[in-house]
Amino acid sequence: MPEECNSASQAVLNLNIPELHAKVLAAVRTVYDPEIPVNVYDLGLIYKLAVDDCAAVHVEMTLTSPSCPEAQSLPSSVIDAIRSVEQVNDVQFELVWEPAWTKECMSEETRLLLGMY
Repeated sequence: MPEECNSASQAVLNLNIPELHAKVLAAVRTVYDPEIPVNVYDLGLIYKLAVDDCAAVHVEMTLTSPSCPEAQSLPSSVIDAIRSVEQVNDVQFELVWEPAWTKECMSEETRLLLGMY
């Protein structure tokens, strides 16, 4: 177990970080903005998604605007989705406003789907 792991996030034996990252990403992609038929990842709301050696997930997320009506529910939904992934020991979540979200944050496929190219 790495020295930096604490009791809240013990290292996972045989942890495959790339595999766990893929599972976490798949879970995040199940969270949809209720006003736009696109998941939060492809919408470009997730700025950082990292998994460390202790199986803790570090997330930086933004919203389309500070006055977004989903400001309470979307972050909670993302955290819950990540916590549902087996082997995740901890979720460290930060809601950020810089850089500001723009339509360029969306994936190209999403911009085409929404006619915002």
